[in-house]
Amino acid sequence: MYTEFFGLSAKPFELLPNPKFLYLSKGHRKALSYLQYGVQEHAGFTLMTGEVGSGKTTLVRDIINRISSDTTLAMVFNTRVDSHQLVSMINEDFGLDVVGKDKVQLLRELNDFLLDECSEGRQPIIIVDEAQNLSADSLEEIRLLSNLEADSFKLVQIILVGQPELKQIIAKPSLRQLRQRISISCHLNPLNREETEEYIFHRIGTVGSRDCVSFKEGVFDMIYRFSGGIPRLINLICDFLLLSAFVEETKEIDVELVKDAVNELSFEDVQLPLDIGNERVRGDRPVVSGTVDDRLAQIEENYAKLNAQRSEKEAILERLSSQGSILEYLINQQQNQFNQFEDQLKKISSQIDRLRQMLLVDGKRVEHQEPLLLEGRAKNGRF
Repeated sequence: MYTEFFGLSAKPFELLPNPKFLYLSKGHRKALSYLQYGVQEHAGFTLMTGEVGSGKTTLVRDIINRISSDTTLAMVFNTRVDSHQLVSMINEDFGLDVVGKDKVQLLRELNDFLLDECSEGRQPIIIVDEAQNLSADSLEEIRLLSNLEADSFKLVQIILVGQPELKQIIAKPSLRQLRQRISISCHLNPLNREETEEYIFHRIGTVGSRDCVSFKEGVFDMIYRFSGGIPRLINLICDFLLLSAFVEETKEIDVELVKDAVNELSFEDVQLPLDIGNERVRGDRPVVSGTVDDRLAQIEENYAKLNAQRSEKEAILERLSSQGSILEYLINQQQNQFNQFEDQLKKISSQIDRLRQMLLVDGKRVEHQEPLLLEGRAKNGRF
């Protein structure tokens, strides 16, 4: 809706994990390097954690785009399943038939498949996103999958991706064998203040000009203050800001516009390591009130409602525009008919004028000829 106004080829702050918009902060660059190393070195287990909306899935999709054609990939996104369902989902994503098979059959066929792939020179990789939702039994099942190995290398590489609590789950004594098999581990931290500003310009510059919109003093501080440096929250705020600026028909975003946006989205204030007003806060990271997951869920719910209202308003405007076009067409039709009627009236009026002139001429002739006619009749004795 606002892309044309700002000269953008697409919306820069969509919530989809699109690798096209990947911004490599110091933490993201480090995590990406670890993931690439794990893939290249055929590491058995790789673990990546990060807060909700920190960019984990975007990094995973970027890795997928980078892997070579000799890699066979299975991805699991729905992790609220039991161990049998988990193995079934992995097999199905590898292209194996899973209908009517118990877990023993599934594991046997998966082992045969992995052996075949390795003998053909292909590298099987299993990526499990939202792994913090897996039960202890499912995590143990994944550990057992890592036991599938040849003499000198693992038959399958497993990448676990999840929220920070995944580390706490893996730290349990019952999962120490899984913990010991994780050779590479990285964590995505939120962006700092400077990275937040550069992230915003990076997203805008990806689909247009970085200077298509100007930000007044204090705007980036406030965006960081209310987002905590979490990319998804930054996207929510900035998408709403661009829409608000479009509605106001301005290409300048000031602090008041940000306040309106965070009020509409019901953001909670977070403390930052910055002097904001007269307030000095502690620490080197934002301290978020409540859990990030709960805050993000509430904010995204508000965002969805606002988007629904926006869509409804756009639909109404579209209907009104359509009705306006129809009304304009009818008016033009009536105008054309009126013009035709007016032309006909002019023609009739012209014909009447000509008839009047003819009658006037004929009348004068009669007046001139009538005395002569009377005189002739008198001579002939007709009176």
